[in-house]
Amino acid sequence: MKRSKLSLIALIASAGIILPAAVGMGSPDQKDSKPATTTTTTDKKDHKDHKDAKQTEAAAKIGSIAPAFTLNDTEGKTVNLSDFAGKIVVVTWFNPGCPYVKKHFENGANTFNDLNKKYGEKGVVFVAINSGAPGKEGAGKEANNSARKDWKIEFPILLDESGKVGKLYDAKRTPEMFIINKDGTLAYHGAIDDSDKTKEVGKTNYVAKALDEIIAGKPVTTTQTKPYGCTVKYGS
Repeated sequence: MKRSKLSLIALIASAGIILPAAVGMGSPDQKDSKPATTTTTTDKKDHKDHKDAKQTEAAAKIGSIAPAFTLNDTEGKTVNLSDFAGKIVVVTWFNPGCPYVKKHFENGANTFNDLNKKYGEKGVVFVAINSGAPGKEGAGKEANNSARKDWKIEFPILLDESGKVGKLYDAKRTPEMFIINKDGTLAYHGAIDDSDKTKEVGKTNYVAKALDEIIAGKPVTTTQTKPYGCTVKYGS
């Protein structure tokens, strides 16, 4: 019977007749294969969400595009990261109640203000972000506005009370530093300097070193260091 079936196929083929797929004489693989599934709207959404999640996961890594943000400063002005497109941007996580932050503004130290003055003249933008939740140490418009005046800070302090931006960057400490290059990619992430003491400013300022290299058109030699400081006071 099998031989007769094969002979019939050969005869039909020699006559140039094309059999429809419904005849059922295909190979076992073709016969057993399942029909292709149609991608539903939900499938597409799930795929997009998964893709976005992967992008967010990699967003705060060196060489990747820095996460966009829109926040209000202590004076109520809206600030977007995109406002500084084409510029080098230095972002520091901030908490005026943190002793590791205070050491850079008190007892004769003026680390952030000096950096802002020196590199601001070269087109670099400095921005501080406070991701402390309402009621937490150093959080809120009043505390940050007061610190800005007392410490004569000339760059904006942005309030991120929901913690959304801090978590996008995976910021864990104050101060924790991020340098965003002109092309929008992260060029440095880590500590401001090499001293994790509460009353001692480090001898090597990693941010200044990285900025000098970027401005000179050189690759950043130290792209990551371990951030030190107080934990960011996120809400529950």
